[in-house]
Amino acid sequence: MTPFPEFLAYEDKGTDISAVPLVLVHGHPFDRTMWAPQIAEFPATRRVIAPDLRGYGESPRTPGVTRFAEFAEDIEALLDDLLVETFVLAGLSMGGQVVMDGYRRFGSRIRGLVLADTFPAPETPQGVKSRNAMADRLLREGMRGYADEVLEKMVAPYASPEVKAHVHRMMTSAPPQGAAAALRARAGRPDYRELLTRVTVPALVVVGTDDAYTPVSDAQDMHAALPDSTLRVIEGAAHMPNLERPEEFNGALGEFLARVDGRS
Repeated sequence: MTPFPEFLAYEDKGTDISAVPLVLVHGHPFDRTMWAPQIAEFPATRRVIAPDLRGYGESPRTPGVTRFAEFAEDIEALLDDLLVETFVLAGLSMGGQVVMDGYRRFGSRIRGLVLADTFPAPETPQGVKSRNAMADRLLREGMRGYADEVLEKMVAPYASPEVKAHVHRMMTSAPPQGAAAALRARAGRPDYRELLTRVTVPALVVVGTDDAYTPVSDAQDMHAALPDSTLRVIEGAAHMPNLERPEEFNGALGEFLARVDGRS
């Protein structure tokens, strides 16, 4: 399927050309507003670009299966269109897996990787069935029931009401067609574990202490596999520490970005 970056919705903030640009890739079933605390923080020091992935947010919906490679191709084409040659590529959850696919496709352009609350292994046979079944359910029922069920796994039960409302709003606003397509792509995603052992740029691995989807042990495994990585475990957060504990997340990301800037 042909990339269509001219139709992707995105944020593009900041103009400092002395620092490495930061590209933020959201997870499922969210949109670019997932990165609101980071979009507010980092344009003071660098260019920050945050697209809505194909089928999410204000970007076009697509039928059928969206391969992770297509998400990565869209991002690459968008950055070409925006004349962004090199950058730090950051993703959370499914976004982290899209980042891994991006490194496989255009790794020579990437100066650093941020892998937050994600994991590199392929789906299990049971997981394939579950994701495809959920895709069918979302097309049949819409997003609200799913959003109600998973809200307090996406963020911790003790998260602030404002964060819970933001996450719930993103999930219920997600187009069921796009969310279902991405779930089918996740069911058929590649195995990125060997790829991580060949990453030649610095990486930051971040995870919330109470993440039930991608526990701390998954982050530790990625940290061990990556040749040059930093592991940051965010206390008092579940699957979305960038929203639940933005000061801590931004602190870790800011330190990492300063390190990448120093190498460039």
